[in-house]
Amino acid sequence: MRIAVYPGSFDPLTLGHLDVVTRGAKMFDHVVVAVLVNLKKTPLFTSEERTALIRESVKDLPNVSVDSFSGLLVNYLQEKQATVIIRGLRFISDLETELQMASMNRELMPESETIFIPTNHEFSYLSSSLIKEIARHRGDVSRFVPGNVLHALREKQEERFG
Repeated sequence: MRIAVYPGSFDPLTLGHLDVVTRGAKMFDHVVVAVLVNLKKTPLFTSEERTALIRESVKDLPNVSVDSFSGLLVNYLQEKQATVIIRGLRFISDLETELQMASMNRELMPESETIFIPTNHEFSYLSSSLIKEIARHRGDVSRFVPGNVLHALREKQEERFG
């Protein structure tokens, strides 16, 4: 069985992320969307909240599961018996950083391969950071995120800013 891991912070999940995972699910037997827990950062959503939001968003994709991890991606790949990493690309500027990470992962785990999936052009300008900034200023992000994420963003906004 070909297992691929799509790692990221997904804070929050965007329609661009969902596009990449949906397309990846067509290429592999199983895709694990792996939420990175980075203790050095303070995300808007906890890892548990992000995991739950993604699970709800991918519930119609039977060969996709959602998990979280911390530490080295290659250790997580080995734990999941996966050899493929899925990465979405928005712009050519993403490629340099992504190639560096792919090369390092391959050095640490020679059997690993990184597959780059270019984001659909209609989502290429989306980033979680932009979504949070727009939402923080009460802008409309409804066309950029799944409905359940929109609802969660509005709840967070109310909690933090009243």
